[in-house]
This record gives sequence, C-alpha cells and structure tokens, in this order.
Amino acid sequence: MAENELLSNQQSHANARILRSEEPAANGAKSNSLELVNGRHFEAPCCRDIHDKEPPDGGARAWLVMLSAFLCNGVIFGFINTYGVLHSLLTDRLTEKGDTDASSKAALVGSLTIGTTFLLSPVAGCLTDKIGLRLTTFAGGVLSAGGLLLSSFCTENISALYFTYGIMFGFGAALAYTPTLAILGHYFKRYLGKVSGFVTAGSSVFTVVLPPCLDSMLRVYGFEAALQIMSLIAAFIIICSFVYKPLHPPPMPPKKKPGRSRVNLLLRSIVNVEIWKRKRYVIWAFCVPLALFGYFVPYVHMMKFVEKAFPGKDVNLPVMCIGITSGVGRLIFGVIADLPGINRMYLQQLSLVCIGLVTLLLPLTSSYVVLVCFALIMGLFDGCFISLLGPIAYEICGPSGATQAIGFLLGLSSLPLTIGPPIAGKIFDSTGSYTVPFILAGLPPLVGSSLLCLIRYVKDDENKAVAGPVAHVPVVASTDIENIAHTQNSKSDSLLNGHVRLADTESLTDELRP
Repeated sequence: MAENELLSNQQSHANARILRSEEPAANGAKSNSLELVNGRHFEAPCCRDIHDKEPPDGGARAWLVMLSAFLCNGVIFGFINTYGVLHSLLTDRLTEKGDTDASSKAALVGSLTIGTTFLLSPVAGCLTDKIGLRLTTFAGGVLSAGGLLLSSFCTENISALYFTYGIMFGFGAALAYTPTLAILGHYFKRYLGKVSGFVTAGSSVFTVVLPPCLDSMLRVYGFEAALQIMSLIAAFIIICSFVYKPLHPPPMPPKKKPGRSRVNLLLRSIVNVEIWKRKRYVIWAFCVPLALFGYFVPYVHMMKFVEKAFPGKDVNLPVMCIGITSGVGRLIFGVIADLPGINRMYLQQLSLVCIGLVTLLLPLTSSYVVLVCFALIMGLFDGCFISLLGPIAYEICGPSGATQAIGFLLGLSSLPLTIGPPIAGKIFDSTGSYTVPFILAGLPPLVGSSLLCLIRYVKDDENKAVAGPVAHVPVVASTDIENIAHTQNSKSDSLLNGHVRLADTESLTDELRP
C-alpha cells in the first residue's frame, strides 16, 4: 500500500490505531489493551505515545537504564527494609537517656519513612508528568541523600530524625521510586516483565547485603559516620537520574472548554484524569490496596511469632527466607509474565491468593521446618506480586498514564500498609496469641484477589466509543505505522500519519463529518 493512500471502506475510532491485517494475532493476545471491534483490532489510545514509537527492547542505553533502575530500587528499599539495624542502636541510645518509650519512638522513624514513601507517590507521579522523569529522580536523589546527611548531625534528637530521616528521606524515596518503574516502559515492551522482575529484585539483593555491611559500619565508624556513608550511597540516585532519558513525550495539556474553571484546568494539567476514566484501572487501584491490609503483618511480627511458638529456634531465618525467595520470585515470574498467552492480571491474582492462604496457615503450623517452607512460598509469590505492578500499569494505562497510575496505586496502598501491623500488634497485646492477627491478615489478599475478577467484565470507555459518531472518521494510514517518527503540525497531517490526538478529536470529527 502506498504511503498516505486512503484506506477505502474502513472506519476507525478517532482515538485508536488500526492494526494492519499482516500483524500477528498474537499481538492482541499479549495485551489487554487490544480490543476486537467489528473484526479489527484496536489499541487503546493511551497505550502508545503520540509519536507511535515502539520501545527499543534492547541496546546499550536500554540496558544502562535497567541497571540504573536496579540500583535505585535497591538503594531505596534496601535502606528502608534494613532500618531494623539502625533501630536497635537508636533504641539503646534512647534507653540510656532514660526514655521509657525508646523502642516505639525509634520504630516511628522507620514507619514514617515507609509511610511517606508510599503516601507521596501520587505527588511523584504528577511531578514526573510536569517536569519529567530525570528532574523528578534527581530531586528524589537530592532529598534522599540530604535527609540522610542531615540525620547524621541530629542523632541525639529523635524529633529531628522524624523529619530528616522519616519525612525528608521518605519523600526523596517516593520521588525516585515512581520514575524508576515508569522509565522501564520507555525502553522495553517485549521484555518488560523480565526487566521489571530484575529491577524490583534489586531491593531483595540490597536487603540481604546491607544488614551485615551496616552492622560493620556502625561498629567501626559509629552511628553518625554510618549515616554519612549511607548518604553517599543514596547520592548514586542523582547519577542514575541522568540516564533516565524518556522516549515518550509528556501527556498533552487538557483542551480548554467553555465553562471549565481555572481550578478545573489547573487540576487537569497536574492530574492525568484519563487514567481514572479507565474502569479496569479504577478496579485495580482500589482492589490492590484492599488486598494489602495484612501484607506487612508477617514481615513485622514473624520474629515475635517464632520466638513465642518455637522457643530456641532462629527467629531471623524465616524473614531471611522471605527476602531471598522474593528476589528469586521477581526474576522467575518476570520471565513467565512475558510468555505468550500469559495474563499478568491472573498471575497477580494468583500471587495474592497464595500469600493470603499461607498467612492463614501460619498460626496452625506446629513444625518449624513447615514454617520455613511457608516463608519460602510467601517470598516467592511476594516477588511475583511486586514485579507485576509496573507491567500491569503499562498494560492498562499505557506509557502516557503509567507513571501516575503507579503513583496513585502506591499512594492508595500507603494507609493499609501502615495500619495493618499496628492493628495486629494491638490484637496480640489483648489476646496473647497470633492466631487472630494472622487470620485477619490472610483474609484481605483473598478478598482483593476475588474482586479483581471484575476486571474481566468491564470495558473501558474508549472501546465503547467505537460504535458512536466518532467511529465514522475515515483514516489514512502509512505503510509502516509502527515506525512513524513525528506527529505533523496540522490536524489533517495527524490523520495522514494514522494517529489522531486526543485533544483534536472533537474538532476533527466536526471537520471531517459530511
């Protein structure tokens, strides 16, 4: 077919792309963003950038991005997950001063870090769309390194540590973590599952390696110097930010419509409202946080549970097993997620079911060996769940919406992740048993996984619009739609390149309708 030749007797959704008949049907099977309408495959408009550029799926730059994301993820969650090492020393210092609430005050520093990281992830998503991946990650690196450095000068002031380590470092971690997941979709598509698994495994690797290193630094150099070394390590995030060159342009600004207030336009320019029009994302974004109410309970209370149920046994081994197999699971399920015909959403549902069932069985365990086996299984499917967050966000919302989709999901998850362990602790304090806490912690993943089945029965608004008036817009396509490099300036030129911008849909319909 000659370039720019009119496709006779064909009609297209104004916001969608027609797949050429030569394209393999497997394309549609691999992505939930493809819908079959009137015998043709349509791809949701937000699933490709406005230039129709395909991720390179390899090359020196892509592998460098993957390695940088691995390091960022490892540094951020390595420090967050190994706070227990600092917690012990900080508790001892507060106890020496005669503080009766030393343990809880020291624990609050770490809790603020994880809570701030997830709670402010939506801010990171919005900021990424406004100023870009590089600047957001750079700011995250500066805040993370700065927070740790300032913490080294106020180790005797617990209130100051709440701000410098808890909030400042936590906010920096949020700004760096969301772009770390979002950048992967710019460089990988076919291998996105594998790459996401490798990158998210960074936190597991650093969680295993950092504790003995931090312990040695604390013994040799002291608390203050250890925090300064941690600050230097966190500064690597700043270096990694320069590698994050985005291939997809930022979302287009909202079209001004009569009657919209300035506040409305301002909010639309900050928040990508298109992702909230996608019913599948709305279901996913509310079911996953629901499933996470008991997620951290086994992590926080496992050692105390082992100490009570299996006196004399190693209290650290089950937690270590969870960490190790979590890293393995991220790699294994990252590969599985990229196999043809694999539904990533079903895979994530399976992981939640397994996590929930194992948590329910923990208080019924009478053998330490069985407990360790349960910990290995829990870690494996924990890795599966984590590694699929980024790929599913891209699958549902595409490159233009994935950043904020990830950010809002993490933000909504902050409350259940934070309040689950304290509630379990209060129940244990009143009952003296972990039976009820673990049972209550195992139910939310099962409920959340079941509700995710609703995604099968909904379709997003873009697909429904194909049958409406906009479907009568004729499309002129290029010979190779996949390799279009630039969107033309005029509206008719954008049609000639097989792509219609969202902002131009209404005016294009008016111009082309007879």
